[in-house]
Amino acid sequence: MRDQLNKQFSSFTDSKKYKGYLQSEEPKIDNVLAHIGPGSPCGEFFRRYWHPVSLSSEVDNNPTPLKILGEELVLFRTTNDELGLVHKHCPHRNASLVFGKCENKGIRCCYHGWLFAPDGEILETPGEAENSESAKNIRERLRLGAYPVIEFNGLIFSYMGPPNEMPEFPLYDSYSVPDITTRPYRIDYNCNWLQILDAIMDPIHTSFLHSTISGTQFSKGLGEIGELEVFERGTQFLGSNTRRVNDYVWIRVNELILPNFTQAGAAFAADGTKTKFFGRSSFTRWVVPVDDTHSVSLAWANFGERGDPIEYNNKEGCELIEQGELVDRSWEEKKSHPSDAEAVEGMGEISKHKGEHLMPTDKAILLYRRRIRQLIKDLENGKKMPQPQQIHGEAVRTNGQDTVLRIPRKESDDRQYIRSIGSAVMNMQFEAEKMSLDKRDQYIIDKLAEMEKNSFI
Repeated sequence: MRDQLNKQFSSFTDSKKYKGYLQSEEPKIDNVLAHIGPGSPCGEFFRRYWHPVSLSSEVDNNPTPLKILGEELVLFRTTNDELGLVHKHCPHRNASLVFGKCENKGIRCCYHGWLFAPDGEILETPGEAENSESAKNIRERLRLGAYPVIEFNGLIFSYMGPPNEMPEFPLYDSYSVPDITTRPYRIDYNCNWLQILDAIMDPIHTSFLHSTISGTQFSKGLGEIGELEVFERGTQFLGSNTRRVNDYVWIRVNELILPNFTQAGAAFAADGTKTKFFGRSSFTRWVVPVDDTHSVSLAWANFGERGDPIEYNNKEGCELIEQGELVDRSWEEKKSHPSDAEAVEGMGEISKHKGEHLMPTDKAILLYRRRIRQLIKDLENGKKMPQPQQIHGEAVRTNGQDTVLRIPRKESDDRQYIRSIGSAVMNMQFEAEKMSLDKRDQYIIDKLAEMEKNSFI
């Protein structure tokens, strides 16, 4: 027995092994990017953009409490169907407007009946004398904090930055893809926003988390490790993963437009075994910080010929599209088949970014984080933030997509061959950006068909 114990003990004394003690001090978080509360550098950056804050279906004539960018707010709909997004506490005596009453002109505080318009104007102070000068003065000089909101296709958006810097509400080409049915959804995450956003710029994780580790959560073809390319184009970042699946080449493109607009290929409509020309994203999604340790994904799932199969157009289907598994699962199910939620939440409420060891496959993550840091510095130096909407009235061209081409192996170095195909497909999309939307899509589709045809000549 002593010999057996000595043998085990001797294996522990190798200085190259068992470095837990030497590495027990926790790495630091990234204070610049992780903190998004009012006044924080990254919070100020986020406040220069429009974000969805709620589903339309979540808001009625009863005030809805919510927190966005670390700020306690109340979202309400007047009986006249006008939306308001205001600070949670009444400026009179700090009563919560969550218990307010929605009326025709605004929201009335439950405590003393003060009535506020959706833009924050104090319309009535009914507890004070009608001819009270102090009440008149308070109505003229004081306002309830409020933010502008836009309701669009089942989502409610807000701009929470300086009023004199409010940008144009961005229009993306995803809003008008022909023959696409959209379904708004939300998924809540118990972690920092950056951990969720990183996943969209990590196209290789699908080969592991969604394939070999948890089994086939999307399609078998996603298990193939492809050729990665990263494109940085202003505030747009694209991660292209080109895979070989038998006689087919599958080009899948994940997309981020700063600060938090994301798209990707289809979740279930493509598996790499059937020709598909410029299929569009399974979701059109924003990752919105709630506070430093909570986030929400607000999105449309896209169904139809160029989206995902229509049979997924339900609550459960949206959850599968978002993270590969249903949200409401047992702990045992989560351990045996982790999804995106388990991967990102498992990093902790705020990941210790200073302890990461980024690799070449993490290039897109490195680039987009670096770009945000630069934009934060620019903002601190008084520069205006670049917006997705570059030309008034012109939809922003997006590139999240799936293309599957039947192109058999021709070269001895097939990986280099499929990489060249992936690059050609991306350049095809970029060449067509200045075309009108209908001509752009058809141009890309025609070029892809020609590419597939020429591969057999």
